[in-house]
Amino acid sequence: MKKMLLSFALIINYKTFIITALSVLSSYVCFHYNLTAKFPDMLVGVAIVFPVVFSIGSAYTRRENALQRYSDFKGHAVALYFASRDWTSSKEGDLPNRMQQLVHDLILKVKVMLKQSEAEWKQSEKEMYGLFSKLSGMTMEMRALGVQSGEISRVSQYVSKMIIAFDNMKIIHNYRTPVTLRTYSKVFIYIFPIIYGPYFASTFHDYSASLEYVMPVLYSFILVSLDNIQDHLENPFDEVGEDDINIDADEVKAFLNQ
Repeated sequence: MKKMLLSFALIINYKTFIITALSVLSSYVCFHYNLTAKFPDMLVGVAIVFPVVFSIGSAYTRRENALQRYSDFKGHAVALYFASRDWTSSKEGDLPNRMQQLVHDLILKVKVMLKQSEAEWKQSEKEMYGLFSKLSGMTMEMRALGVQSGEISRVSQYVSKMIIAFDNMKIIHNYRTPVTLRTYSKVFIYIFPIIYGPYFASTFHDYSASLEYVMPVLYSFILVSLDNIQDHLENPFDEVGEDDINIDADEVKAFLNQ
């Protein structure tokens, strides 16, 4: 029940109540001054609902792609740790411990970067590639500990795949749903319940007393809620919405310690 209420609170916010209040006010003014019109209902679906649903579908697809890329990144990082621990014939040195810490630092850095704005990325990306460089150097240390050249080639591929997965997550973070489509949807979502005041006013006589404002309230709640859902899906890394990706570097490190 608590989780359901939290989910409800994410899609019903201050914007919902502001647009609802303006919609009710518009309907009241239009009815009071006898400004009525029969606008076509299908305009709502064509001009608003279809673009918003398309945006939600696009954002959800990006989230699923982001999950796959993060899984690739984490999986290859963990595989590198196991390789440093199990593939070496010589067990001297602290390579596994250093590799474990580096895996933790890489995942933690990804988590921090994906919550930053694009303007903050330049320095952080430089630090990230410094960690990749350190990771590459550690894989070469495995050669001196008895790992065969074929296996060294394989772990080098793991590093390469991690870099590709990171770059994919970067692209997902920086390039999102088309800005013009989002702007178009928001403009119509916020003004539609207001400009449809004459239409709502024309339906007042179709309802019982005290139910005249049901339609403007419902339209406002539905449209703004759809927009809020899209907003929460738009950035799958900000950890605001319930559908966001949870990146936990400490949890990964704890698993490696078992």
